[in-house]
Amino acid sequence: MNKTKLKELIGDLPLTAELYWLLQQSGKPPVGGYAADKLKAALPRWVAQAKAAQRPATGKRVLIFSMLRYWVEQTAMTALALSALGHEVTLAYLPHAHWKKPISRFDLRRQDLYLKDVLKPLNEIVRTVSLLDAPAADSLPEEISSQLDASAYRDTQYSLLHEEIDVDSDLYAMRHERDLRHALVILAFLQQEKFDAIALPNGSILEFGMTFKVARYLNIPVTTYEFGEQSERIWMAQNADVMRQDTSGMWNVRKDTSLSETEWERVKEFFSARQGGSLWENFARNWQNIEAQGSAQVREELGLDQRPLVLLPANVLGDSLTLGRHTFSESMTDWQARTIEFFAKRTDVQFVIRVHPGEGIGWGLSVYDILKEKFPELPENIHLIPADAKVNTYDLVNAADIGLVFTTTVGMEMAMIGLPVIVTGQTHYRGKGFTIEPSSWDEYFETLEKVIADPKAYAPSRADVESAWTYAYRFFFEYPQPYPWHVQHFWDDEELWSIEKVMSAEGLKKFEKTLGYLAGEEMDWK
Repeated sequence: MNKTKLKELIGDLPLTAELYWLLQQSGKPPVGGYAADKLKAALPRWVAQAKAAQRPATGKRVLIFSMLRYWVEQTAMTALALSALGHEVTLAYLPHAHWKKPISRFDLRRQDLYLKDVLKPLNEIVRTVSLLDAPAADSLPEEISSQLDASAYRDTQYSLLHEEIDVDSDLYAMRHERDLRHALVILAFLQQEKFDAIALPNGSILEFGMTFKVARYLNIPVTTYEFGEQSERIWMAQNADVMRQDTSGMWNVRKDTSLSETEWERVKEFFSARQGGSLWENFARNWQNIEAQGSAQVREELGLDQRPLVLLPANVLGDSLTLGRHTFSESMTDWQARTIEFFAKRTDVQFVIRVHPGEGIGWGLSVYDILKEKFPELPENIHLIPADAKVNTYDLVNAADIGLVFTTTVGMEMAMIGLPVIVTGQTHYRGKGFTIEPSSWDEYFETLEKVIADPKAYAPSRADVESAWTYAYRFFFEYPQPYPWHVQHFWDDEELWSIEKVMSAEGLKKFEKTLGYLAGEEMDWK
């Protein structure tokens, strides 16, 4: 009998993993698990600092849910900060190292034992609970069970970075099984524990998404959060999926407040750096792989002439900011394909699709690959630019007459320079008044014909352009909240912002409101 078969056989036998753990005494994770050496070494110091700064008890019971190494590290620190503020905090977690790779039950139980050992110091101030073998509900309410297929579908899309997936695949079956299991467990857990507030990463995909759905079903206040390009900033949503980036609450409060002269200078300086392909202030990511060369240069390099130019800057395929954001198309690539078919008949217009430069660092298929497979030969008026092309997207923006977008923020930026922009996805700036938003295929193609015929007639007004600039400032500088520990460079941030420093007068002045929002306090956009 081989090792894999043996693990399957003993995976559910009581105490087998525990006995193996005791006899082995290695203190190491199993094959297929993950090591948490840095976390184990740091936790005693973090706990001591949190205990030293701890405030009187508030009586508020807060749950944080976590899984995967990087989120476990980040949420452990967050749990300590909330505990130091006096809240009764529970960190519930799953031990899985991966969301798309199967693992034997035996090895998963061993990883669970390893992680319990790593997190042991937390229990001095934070209650930790593994949900691996937690009791499960007997069944799910229809409101939750009816969402399982869609959740597994989106998880599989995300896992493959592909919009078209096979529902008969092993990956889809695994995601469906894991989502079902977690829904049953988290439902029973939340019904038993009666938390006052929940905080969890993402809230859109995987077990994070299922936790969010069950929390909303039970009407428990929940804050979802994620991280973008900026250091010391966090995206947050209360009782909503943060990946939807619903900025309506902020915009309703702030839209009528004009930017100050200082704010105008700041947002202009930011976009100048962004378009030029350089970093600015606390923005840690630069998507452009070449500095701006100018619209004349890019026209010459791509062989563009004086015919009207329509630009479609694509989103990253499979990003959780784009999955499920279609309004009338089946998906983003479905919309792109039908738009190519439209422009293949309009040789009087040039059409450029710029694949997102960020796809160069992903693991799945590119929009370029998918569209080239569907259209091996493109007519001369259509240009498909791959992710790694040495072309600055903003040179294309400055050369364009019309913009077509799904959810990319480049659509907002095109409106900021006075271009008519047609939006087809559920993006954060949809409905803000400075873009054109068809809601059906017929309306889309009708709108496209009209805008191509007279782009200037459909361009945003001067007031709309100013509104776009104001919104851009609010979105980049007010929507993200101050927060010390970015998940992508957590350990660098931890060196800058220890628990002790965050709980100091300096740290609390900067971060206390955000920590309060994570604990369920209502966000204030004033």
